[in-house]
Amino acid sequence: MIYDLIIVGAGPAGLSAAIYASKYKLNTLIIGEELGGTAAHAYKVENYPGFKSISGMELMNKFKEQINGLADIKNEEIIKLEKKSNFIITTRKGNYQSNALIFAAGTKRKALNIKGEKEFIGKGVSYCATCDAAFFRDKIVGVVGGNDAAAMSALLLAEYAKRVFIIYRKEKIRAEPLRASQLEKNKKIIIINNTNVIAVNGNKMISSVTLDKEYKNNKEIALDGLFIEIGSVPSTALTEPLGIELDEQGYIIVDSSQKTNVEGFYAAGDITTGSNKFWQILTAASEGAIAVHSIYEFLKNKG
Repeated sequence: MIYDLIIVGAGPAGLSAAIYASKYKLNTLIIGEELGGTAAHAYKVENYPGFKSISGMELMNKFKEQINGLADIKNEEIIKLEKKSNFIITTRKGNYQSNALIFAAGTKRKALNIKGEKEFIGKGVSYCATCDAAFFRDKIVGVVGGNDAAAMSALLLAEYAKRVFIIYRKEKIRAEPLRASQLEKNKKIIIINNTNVIAVNGNKMISSVTLDKEYKNNKEIALDGLFIEIGSVPSTALTEPLGIELDEQGYIIVDSSQKTNVEGFYAAGDITTGSNKFWQILTAASEGAIAVHSIYEFLKNKG
């Protein structure tokens, strides 16, 4: 079977694309390892129209509910992507083919690459506060980073932990003003600026981190958990054999129709240069919709 369209990624861009693909009556398959992508890990979404406040997972489930029965969904890991007369996607469970493709694989979390980080993943080191915050009730935790994601993680953790340290390498947190204000008002949260974490220490579990500067006359802070929120990098490794053009930061270059330099290959969401890299659920969903409209025109003209 050859699909009209395969969508790689089941985040806001991919799910939105599937909704619109059904309107154009395109036979569509979504392949994604995780429903909702990174958006599903958002503690609270307060800037998506129609919802004053909703968790990322709840919002992504609402996206999915809308496409139930309208597209095939496979939760599989892709190991190879090719283009011959059509696109061929190989997963660990089989091969799938399509006449057009939307790549909406999103981004993956950056690591600090410091001593002890890998060793303590799942033993106190985490990249997902939404997933793991509840395990740190009445504990002391740290958050590395100063962006919106770091702020949201700290606010969520403060609902469980007795103390939350935000450790940021620059002079001032760069979260949105609303988040920054919430951090300042929360008495459980302490911000340590101009400081880096250089090592994670412990035995079977994390017990402390080492800083590159002293905090209260000590370069070591006792912690039960460390949450790393220093940004993401685009997940473009699969596109390399196709020669998809990337910018200097590794994001897929698209035009206003979400088209790439390879015919039939479109991209949407956080992985692209679209929307001036204003990475929001709303803009990702918008790009998914635009990509499907462009693909519909492409397939119609292709005959």
